[in-house]
Amino acid sequence: MITHLIGKSVLIIEDDDKIRNLVKIYLQKEGYEVLEAANGNVGKKMIEQYDPCLVILDLMLPEMSGEAICHWIREEYESLMPIIMLTAKASEKQRIAGFKLGADDYVVKPFSPAELMVRVEAVLRRTASRCGKLSFTGLTVKPVKGEALINGKKLELTNFEFKLLHMFMQHPDQILSREQILNYIYEHQEKAVTERTIDVHIKNLRDKIKENTPKDYIQTVRGMGYKFATS
Repeated sequence: MITHLIGKSVLIIEDDDKIRNLVKIYLQKEGYEVLEAANGNVGKKMIEQYDPCLVILDLMLPEMSGEAICHWIREEYESLMPIIMLTAKASEKQRIAGFKLGADDYVVKPFSPAELMVRVEAVLRRTASRCGKLSFTGLTVKPVKGEALINGKKLELTNFEFKLLHMFMQHPDQILSREQILNYIYEHQEKAVTERTIDVHIKNLRDKIKENTPKDYIQTVRGMGYKFATS
C-alpha cells in the first residue's frame, strides 16, 4: 500500500461498468478514496461537490464528453486538479489535443491496471501541491482552509476537534495513545488539557460525525487508545 498517498481522493468518470469497477478495485487496494460517475453530467456534479485530488476521465461519455469536462475544469471551474485521460482514442493528434485541453497524462485502452496505478502515483506526486486535503469514505479535512466535511457537508468543529480529526486522518488505522495524541497536538508547547480530557473531546467529535453518517471512524482500542478506521 502506498501509505504516503493514503487519503487522496480519485474520481473515476467512466461509462463502462467493468472498466470503472476494475480501476476502483486497484485504486482501493492502494489506499485511495474512490468516487465514481457513469456519465459526464454526474461527474461534473461530483467534482463540484467533492473536489477530488485527481480525475480519471474517459473521453467518450454519455451526456457530456470527456473533452467538455476537461475544458470546463480548466476554464470555468478554474481548477488545476490533475486529470488522467482514459480513452480508446490512440492517435498522436488525439493525444496532443488531450494535453492541450489540460490533461496531465493520457492512457490508451486497452490498458494495464497496474501501469495505470503507477501513472496515478506519478501524477499525484508531481502535482502534490494541488491537493491540500485528506479524504476517507466521504470524510474530508482541508487543513489550509480549516474545514472538515462529511459527504460534502461542512462539520462545525472546535479548533481542538479539528486538530484531533486531522491528526487521526494523518495516521489511518494506527493505534494512538492519549499521550501520543497530546504530544502530537501540542508538540513542544505546554499541555493545556489532561489525557482524560482527550476522551471528552473525542466523544464530542464522534457525536458530530455520527450526526451525518453511521460509520464509526474513530474507534476505541481498549487499554491502548484510539485509532481512525478506514474500513
